[in-house]
Amino acid sequence: MKTDNPSNQRNVIFLVIVAALGYFVDIYDLVLFSVVRLQSFADIGISPENMRTDGEYVINMQMFGLLLGGLLWGIIGDKFGRIKVLFGSILMYSLANIANGFVTDVHSYAIIRFIAGIGLAGELGAGITLVTETMDKEKRGYGTMVVAGIGLLGAAAAATIGKHYTWQTSYFVGGGMGLLLLLLRVGTFESGMFKNVVEADSVSKGNFFMLFSDRKRFLKYLACICLGLPLWFIVGILVTQSPEIGKALGAKDILNAGSGIMYTYFGIAIGDVVCGFLAQVLRSRKKTVLIFQSLSVVTVIVYLTSHGLTESNFIWICLFMGFAVGYWATFVTIAAEQFGTNIRSTVTTTAPNFVRGALIPITFVFEFFVHRFDIVSAAFIVMGILTLIAIISVTSLKESFNKDLDYLEK
Repeated sequence: MKTDNPSNQRNVIFLVIVAALGYFVDIYDLVLFSVVRLQSFADIGISPENMRTDGEYVINMQMFGLLLGGLLWGIIGDKFGRIKVLFGSILMYSLANIANGFVTDVHSYAIIRFIAGIGLAGELGAGITLVTETMDKEKRGYGTMVVAGIGLLGAAAAATIGKHYTWQTSYFVGGGMGLLLLLLRVGTFESGMFKNVVEADSVSKGNFFMLFSDRKRFLKYLACICLGLPLWFIVGILVTQSPEIGKALGAKDILNAGSGIMYTYFGIAIGDVVCGFLAQVLRSRKKTVLIFQSLSVVTVIVYLTSHGLTESNFIWICLFMGFAVGYWATFVTIAAEQFGTNIRSTVTTTAPNFVRGALIPITFVFEFFVHRFDIVSAAFIVMGILTLIAIISVTSLKESFNKDLDYLEK
């Protein structure tokens, strides 16, 4: 879409704002379990010694839902339109989060988080796809930067509400915000590139198996997924399990995972803005991601060698760790720019959710090393493996900055 027309400019600005607010609610709901884990588990009768393993069980169910939902919403987005995904996904996870406030046992908790995960899978991919296909290629990096920068503040909202209200109320707020957001969605419009594909009946749309039918295309897709792995390991394990890691480090205070999540996402939000801006300055998303991946290794080393941590030191470390992995929006933008319009939504929706869902096997690997060494050594080993995979992945991809996205995969 040409954005030099004032009317078009207003439409694009509105679309970016709606996508950003949608991602805000998405992140709020996505991290809320990590924030209220201890409080909610205590209320439903889970013993202290089972809180960490039962927490892994619930969050893995949520991640499995994200895996399934990423595939479901991605295909729907390419076959029937990006707007339908925005409406359907937010309705599902909003209702699921309201239901979460009524759970009384760990199994119902896990099942509802699984359903919420399916819904949560559609928001970011559809939003980023719409923004990248609608904005000028010279400026689309700014659009995705705004979406992520505002959206990731949803984690701060989750931590704040989780701290001052009951865990049930926190879930109700998330569901309520999502339902209110549906009213804003009425004014959004469909991608022009998608409309052109719809008119071409002979084109295969949303065919997930196209990603596996060609070796080069499959390796490119796999690389898009793998370059985001360290980010979710830091959030999903290193920060979420900070009470246990802090104990192993001899922390002077009991580390609060909720506060850690909040400040980590503050850092991610700042990092996403800086990362997006730096990519525009360097005119290279690849170089920018490599810089941030290297920085993330440094921050994790600082965290895992900080013996005698205080709560204040932990908060600062979380802020810097979050900043260092603040390449989430750039990572999703890279994925969107690597593939044609007829499978772009499938890729852009599945890639970030497969990264989130990868927390399931990563958790098993992490637990394998925890039982053979200790929790801190396991964290070092897994972070090293994931960073190496991520660096190899990003270097294997072609630079996509300023790439024309109006093309199809054959």
